[in-house]
Amino acid sequence: MSPAAKSTIPAGTAPPVGAGSATSSEDPAGTAAEHGRVAIVGMGPGDPGLLTLRAAAELERADTVIVSRAHCPPEILAHCRPDVEIIDSADGDPVQHARRAAREGRRVVRLLWGDPGLACGLADEGGALAQAGVPFEVVPGVSAVTGVPGYAGIPLTDADNREVRVVDVARGGVDWERFAAPGATLVILNAENAVGEVCKSLVAAGRPDSTPAAMTSHGTTTEQETVVSTLQKLASDTKGMESPALIIVGDVVGWRDRLSWFETKPLFGWRVLVPRTKEQAASLSDQLRAYGAVPDEVPTISVEPPRTPQQMDRAVKGLVTGRYEWVVFTSTNAVRAVREKLVDYGLDARAFAGLKVAAVGEQTAAALVEFGVQPDLTPSGEQSGEGLAREWPPYDEDLDPINRVLLPRADIATDVLIARLTELGWECDDVTAYRTVRAAPPPAPIREAIKGGGFDAVLFTSSSTVKNLIGIAGKPHKVTVIAVIGPQTAKTAEEYGLRVDVMAEKPSAAALAEALAEYGTRWRASRAEAGEPPRKPSQMRRGARRRR
Repeated sequence: MSPAAKSTIPAGTAPPVGAGSATSSEDPAGTAAEHGRVAIVGMGPGDPGLLTLRAAAELERADTVIVSRAHCPPEILAHCRPDVEIIDSADGDPVQHARRAAREGRRVVRLLWGDPGLACGLADEGGALAQAGVPFEVVPGVSAVTGVPGYAGIPLTDADNREVRVVDVARGGVDWERFAAPGATLVILNAENAVGEVCKSLVAAGRPDSTPAAMTSHGTTTEQETVVSTLQKLASDTKGMESPALIIVGDVVGWRDRLSWFETKPLFGWRVLVPRTKEQAASLSDQLRAYGAVPDEVPTISVEPPRTPQQMDRAVKGLVTGRYEWVVFTSTNAVRAVREKLVDYGLDARAFAGLKVAAVGEQTAAALVEFGVQPDLTPSGEQSGEGLAREWPPYDEDLDPINRVLLPRADIATDVLIARLTELGWECDDVTAYRTVRAAPPPAPIREAIKGGGFDAVLFTSSSTVKNLIGIAGKPHKVTVIAVIGPQTAKTAEEYGLRVDVMAEKPSAAALAEALAEYGTRWRASRAEAGEPPRKPSQMRRGARRRR
């Protein structure tokens, strides 16, 4: 999601001409300008990433948001202030709610699915607000008419088909003779329960029964499903598809084989468990979303300060006064702990001037760079304490004025690195920078999904995540794909009776996500070669809902 832009329209300015500026009989004093304002905002057809910058800005400023909770992704409401009033449109007339809030001087956002002006409520709700003299604005959104075909890989026009007609069949009574022209692309809305009737009507009106047709349900979401057929067979081919759905009729449907980009992502629709601390999971989850997955972050450990801060206080003092030649960071948590301690003392990255800094791997190095510290040493091979130890230089009294190394680490860190550095002539100060404790069990639905096969894959980024996840939630189901970051984690998983399906080529979270995506690609290819539908691993368990 792009950062929300700030609107240049200050709250309380007069409404634009034609935007509900009339004074109602209910407002005889003509005080509409003193009231709040209603923004009728389109939130797109499903993907929260399709929310416009203007819509996000309106949500940031809103005092009251009126929306159908059942059809609004939580990521959209995340743009709101914590103190915002959210009213479910199912609880009474949304226009009445909007009028009340606006007359109380509140800034109101009425969220509508798709684009307010196309198969939505702008005409009805906007007209009622105008009649009541309530100032309002319209913030267009991405319509399902264009958004869903785009995500399905079907252009509505091409060189040979240059006309698009939109048909809303929600209220019936459609004159299908008007849509019989073979050169026009039809986008048909609200026909989920009348597919057979629509297709028969078009054929009766003159469209050949061999005309290409496609139906997409849950468009632009990770539940999206598209079936390509003809007018003759579409009703039978789409039996059981869920709503909301949209039908596209015309030769442009033939582009789907070449332009399908969303449903062909390697992990499309896979629900992936990411058992890490929330801070560590963020970048990994973003990468998984880019592959089409739906990540579910479940903390397995909680990072807490050391029980006694004196060790870290002395370490920071020694870091500043020149006690150390090297500082070694073996995790992003260690970087965060030292950074926070420096901030407490009013210090910043300049405290590392004259020091040599080592990082155990890519992510730890990235955390240091973000702080303003460029590591002098990172392992070129295995990204672990052992890998760093193999590349550590021996102490040379002619080159190194000081032989001390600071290692701010977890309370449960291993001694392999310290033993190796000691062999090389270095004196190590092993300081507890943070403690790791087992997190609380996740909610019951998550635990049930883990044990019952509701997840398609789980990523283990360390041996501790294996132990802790099983300890707080139980073992993943046998259909769940198990992906691990390296050999040691694989060994631990196998000791707990898990089958390891995927292992990263190098021990980094990014490489682990990439390895899972490659596995997903092979999974899809093998099913396609066998002539089977692209079912997910979770759909392989007994009793799972089967997709066509």
